Amino acid sequence: MSEWVALFIMASALGMDAFSVSLGLGMLGLRLRQVFQIGFTIGIFHMIMPLLGVAAGKMLSSYFSMLATFIGGGLLFLIGLQMVSSAFRANQESTLKPHGLGLFLFALSVSLDSFSAGLGLGMLGAKTLLTVVMFGAASMLLAWIGLMMGRRFQHYIGAYGELLGGCILIGFGIRLFLPI
Repeated sequence: MSEWVALFIMASALGMDAFSVSLGLGMLGLRLRQVFQIGFTIGIFHMIMPLLGVAAGKMLSSYFSMLATFIGGGLLFLIGLQMVSSAFRANQESTLKPHGLGLFLFALSVSLDSFSAGLGLGMLGAKTLLTVVMFGAASMLLAWIGLMMGRRFQHYIGAYGELLGGCILIGFGIRLFLPI
């Protein structure tokens, strides 16, 4: 039972990144179908990445942990810059499209920390199925909550929503580069 509790806490902590950055993305004024697709994709990535991490096990664990953090931070930073840049372009549609490659990069960036967690859990012998299902479910649910909250707040802040969302993503990207 203690393994369940530990995995639930870890899954929730990893899902908070998805929540936070989804809050910024939600300010793009997404449709409900897009919210569903984005949350579902994030959940799938939060299942695939720890599964890959568990499979990788002890092999190069410290190297991948640092690399995953920097790649994730870099992707969030670049997506945030793109959102801020597009917010300053008058009368143009946003260049960030939360589908296709943009959705893939977004989901990848918020799930890279799950790969690192999977490496550690693989070394500890955690139950793989339980781990990936908890990580995926928690991240998907928290991403949906963040997207819906961002969608709701977007109506209150109007045109500055994309700028604010981009700044949030840039902030999280920078945070991943700084040792805390």
